[in-house]
Amino acid sequence: MRPRNFLVAFVLGIAIAAGIWVSVSLRGPAARPNAATILPAPIELPQFSLLDQHGQSIGKEVFAGEWDLVFFGFTNCPDICPLTLQLLSQVKVRLAEAKHEPLPRIVFVSVDPQRDTPAAIDSYISFFGKDHLGITGELDELRKLTSALGIFFEKNDGDDYVVDHSVVVLVIDPQSRMSALFGAPHRIDDLVHDLPLIMARE
Repeated sequence: MRPRNFLVAFVLGIAIAAGIWVSVSLRGPAARPNAATILPAPIELPQFSLLDQHGQSIGKEVFAGEWDLVFFGFTNCPDICPLTLQLLSQVKVRLAEAKHEPLPRIVFVSVDPQRDTPAAIDSYISFFGKDHLGITGELDELRKLTSALGIFFEKNDGDDYVVDHSVVVLVIDPQSRMSALFGAPHRIDDLVHDLPLIMARE
């Protein structure tokens, strides 16, 4: 290569490298979630047959095409379940105020199908806003879903029993896969910050 051509190539290379450095510097470091655990490989939901709050039969396809925030609990839960559903409702309001699209749907899955009929689920979730999805159904079908997603629940003894259960909030992507989760304690600011980052990965 002639000296003049070499000098031109050298200067051009420096200019390109400087441009890349400036571009990266202006963007700053990649944003990271505050609280969410993002799965490196999303987990496919299993096939199941349960009921929504209207008594309609549903399977894993009910999650297709939506971003969902899924919480497992029961309608007689004295504190954690109502507090979590109220928090998720506030998160959705905050995202709407920030003009974030699409807004995630809130999904409540009962781990107490003995008491939580579709009508009971419908009445319960209506306290926390509209357009939520409630799910209940046979115990064996419910366990197909909880086992695949690592959700624990156990019914205690007694007539006025409670059900111990996991308190994570799962993020289900439009391909019906668990792509992230939020462990307790749940904070509104964390979810409002992290959800757009999770949803932007698709």
